[in-house]
Amino acid sequence: MTTFNTSREIPAAPDLVFAAIRNPQRLARWWGPAGFTNTITGFDFTPGGRWSLTMHGPNGANYPNELVFAVIDAPGRVAVQHVSEPKFLLTITLAATAAGTLVSWAQTFESAEVAARLEPIVVPANDQNLERLAAEVLQPPSVG
Repeated sequence: MTTFNTSREIPAAPDLVFAAIRNPQRLARWWGPAGFTNTITGFDFTPGGRWSLTMHGPNGANYPNELVFAVIDAPGRVAVQHVSEPKFLLTITLAATAAGTLVSWAQTFESAEVAARLEPIVVPANDQNLERLAAEVLQPPSVG
C-alpha cells in the first residue's frame, strides 16, 4: 500500500476551508502534525508554483520541505508534489455537504517501502493535520 487516506467533515463552506489552504500565514499555523510549527520561505500558489518551508518539530529538529503545486482547482482540490524526500503526492479534495465540507486527504508515496516504513508516523500525522485545519477554519476572525 502506498496511499494513505483520511477525511474529516468541517462545519464550514468549501471556500472557507480553501482559504485556510491558499493563505500562507494560515497554512503555516495548521500544517503538520500536533506540536509542529512552520516557517514558509516561498509560496507561489499557482499550478507549477513552488512551496518551500521548514517544519519545526516539538523535539527542536528542523525538517526542510520542498513542494510543487501540481493542481489548484478552487475551491475543490489542491494537489502538491513533495519533491524532497520522502517523495509523495498529496491530494486534498473539498466537497460540500449538508453540514459543511468533507475534506479528503490522499497521500501517495512513490515507494511502497518508504510508505510502509512511514505508515506509523503518517497515519496519525494526517489525522492531526486535518484536526489542525479544522481548528484554523473554525477560529473566530482576528480583530484589527
